[in-house]
Amino acid sequence: MGKRKKFVERRANLKIRFSIGAKLIIIISVIVVVSLGSITALASWLVREDLKISAEENNFEINRRAAVETEQTLENMRKFSLMFIRAAAALGEGGAVQKEADFFFAQNPQIAALFYTAAGRAAGRPSTDRVLVNERFFLSRGIQAALAGSYRDVNARMLEKAAAGQTILLNASVWFSAPVAALFFPLSDGGGGGVLFSTENLNESFGMGVNASYLINADGDIVADADPQTVKDGVNLADKDFIRRIADSPDRNKQMLITLDVQPARKTQDVQDFIQTNVTVVKREIQRLLGLPSSASSGTRHYFAYTRLNTAGCTVITSIEYDKVFEGIAATTRRNLYLTAAVLCISIMLIWFFAKSISVPLKALAAAARNIEGGSFDVALQAKSRDEIGVLTASFGRMCAALGVFGKFTNRSIAIQAMRGEIKPGGLSKHATVFFSDIRGFTEKSENFTKVFGDDASNRIVYWLNEYLTRMVECVEKTNGTVDKFIGDAVMAHWGTASTAGSPREDAVNCVKAALLMRVGLYNINKNRKEENWGNPPIKIGCGINTGIVTAGQIGSDLRMEYTVIGDPVNLASRVESLNKPLGTDILITEDTWNMVKDQFIVEEMPPVTVKGKKKPVRIFAVVNHVSVHSGPRTLAQVRKALGIAPPDISKVDVNAEEHKYKIDGK
Repeated sequence: MGKRKKFVERRANLKIRFSIGAKLIIIISVIVVVSLGSITALASWLVREDLKISAEENNFEINRRAAVETEQTLENMRKFSLMFIRAAAALGEGGAVQKEADFFFAQNPQIAALFYTAAGRAAGRPSTDRVLVNERFFLSRGIQAALAGSYRDVNARMLEKAAAGQTILLNASVWFSAPVAALFFPLSDGGGGGVLFSTENLNESFGMGVNASYLINADGDIVADADPQTVKDGVNLADKDFIRRIADSPDRNKQMLITLDVQPARKTQDVQDFIQTNVTVVKREIQRLLGLPSSASSGTRHYFAYTRLNTAGCTVITSIEYDKVFEGIAATTRRNLYLTAAVLCISIMLIWFFAKSISVPLKALAAAARNIEGGSFDVALQAKSRDEIGVLTASFGRMCAALGVFGKFTNRSIAIQAMRGEIKPGGLSKHATVFFSDIRGFTEKSENFTKVFGDDASNRIVYWLNEYLTRMVECVEKTNGTVDKFIGDAVMAHWGTASTAGSPREDAVNCVKAALLMRVGLYNINKNRKEENWGNPPIKIGCGINTGIVTAGQIGSDLRMEYTVIGDPVNLASRVESLNKPLGTDILITEDTWNMVKDQFIVEEMPPVTVKGKKKPVRIFAVVNHVSVHSGPRTLAQVRKALGIAPPDISKVDVNAEEHKYKIDGK
C-alpha cells in the first residue's frame, strides 16, 4: 500500500508545464509577428526609400518653380517700372505724368510707388527727384500714402547705389506693416529708380504644403514668405549656419540635408525656428506612438534646396523637415502594427478555442490513463469528434473495457505493479505468510448440481462458485493480501510478497484476519442455505496458513507467466489446509505463524503433524477468534457449533496420514 500510495501521489503531482494551447499560441504568434513584421518592415523600408527620393526631387522642383516665379516677378517689376520711368521722363514735369502714372498703377495694382532720380542728377538734391504713389494701393490697405515718400528719403542711399549700377532688394514690410518689398535698380541714362510692390502673390505661392519656401536678399532679410507675419517682423537669417553654408557653396542651385538646432519659441521668432519647434513636437509624438526611442539630439534634419537668382543677389530657399517626409509611412506603419495586433488577437482566440477541442479530450485521456495506472479500469470515455482525437478516444475506451475484462482473468494488483515497474523480473526471497483454502465436499456438491439442473448445471455451479470466490477475494484484498490463483474451488493467496503491511508480523496478522473475515462472510451466506437443498447448498471451507521464507517472482514462459511463490512454506500451508477436515476445524495455522500472532488471536493447539523432509513434528493451532472481539466464539467448541462442524475423536485422528480424495473399487 505504501508504494502504491507514493506512486499515485507522484503521478498526481505531475504538472503540465506547457499546454498544447500555449504551444500553439506561441507558435502561431511567432509566425504572425515574424511574417507580418517582416512584410511591414520590408514594405516600410522600400516605401521609405522611394519617399526619400521623391521628397528630394519634389523639394528641389518646388524650389526651382519658386525661383522661376520670383525671378520673373522681380524682372517684371524692374521692366515695367523702367518702361514707365522712361515714359515719364519723356513727358517732363506736368500733369500728364500723374495721369500716365494713374493709368500705370491701374494696370499694375501690386505696385505701391515709384521713385527715381533724373539723369545727371544722381549726385544732386534728392528733393527734386520724382515720387509717384499708388493712392488706391495704400487706401485699400489702410496705409498712409505719405509713408512712401518718407521711405524714399530714408533709403536715398539705395537710389545712389542703384544709380551707380547696383540692383538692391529690400524688405519694406516693417516700414509699412504690410508685405511690401523695395527693388532699387539702375536706369539706362545713369539715374537710379525704385519700386515698392506687394509680395502677397509670392507669399501665397510659397505656401506649398509641408514645403516652406522663402526669399532672402543679399543681407539675409526674408523678403517673401508663406507667413506674412514673418516678413512684417523683419526676420533676418544671416546668422544661421545653414544660410552661411548656402552662401559659401559655389553652386548656383543645390539641395543639402542639414541638422538645425531647435530654438525656443519667441514672439519675434523667424519662420524657420517656428517650423523647427513644431516639427520637433510632431516628431516626438510619432516616436511615442510607434514606441521608438526618442533622439538624444535636440536638432531636426531638413532638406534645403536653394537657387540663387540673377537679381539683386537674392536666393530662394525651399525646405522640408526630414521626418515630415515619412509621416505618411509612419502612419501606415502604425496601422500595420495595429492590424498585426488585431490579427494576432483574433488568431489567439481562434487557436485557444481550437486547442480546447484538442486539449479537453487529451486531458480526459490523460485522466483515464492515470486511473488505469492506479488500477481502475472502469473508465467512461465518449468520442465527441470524428478526427484523430475522436478515433483515439474511442480506441482508448475499448482498451479500458478490454483491460477491465483482462483484469478478471489475471491478478490485477500484480499486473498493475508490474506495469509500474514495482515488480522486477526474477525471483526474490520474501518473509511471507501463505494461505490455502478449499471447499469441503465440493465434488459431491458438483454431482448434486448435475442431478438437480441437468444440462444447466454448469452455469449454476459457476454462478454459485463465483459468488463464494468474490467474497473470499474481497477479504484478501481488504487485508492487503495478494490472490495468487484459483485451483478449482481452492484459493491460494499470500501476504508480504507483492506488497507488505510493513513487517512479516503485520502481514501474518492480516492473513489470519482475512481468514476470520472469510468465516464471517460464509456464515452470513449460509444463513438461508440448507444441506438438503442441492441446488444452493451451504459452503464450508478449510484454511491453512503458514509463515516462512519463500521465493516470489514471475514464473512461467515467454507466452504466459504469473506472479507466485514457491518453497517449503508453501507446501506446508497446503498440507495444513488438508488437516481441517479430520480435525474438525476451519482455520489452522502453523507454529511459525502462531509465534507472530499469538498475542492477537485466541487459538487452541492441535496434534502436531509430521511433514516429509522435516525431522521434528510441526505444531499446528486452530484459530478461534481475535482477542479484541468479545461477541464471537471464545473456544473451538463454540466455533464448531456455530459452523455446524461435528467434533471429531481426536484420539482416532491420524494427522500424518495423506488425504485420499479417491478410492479404488476392488473386484
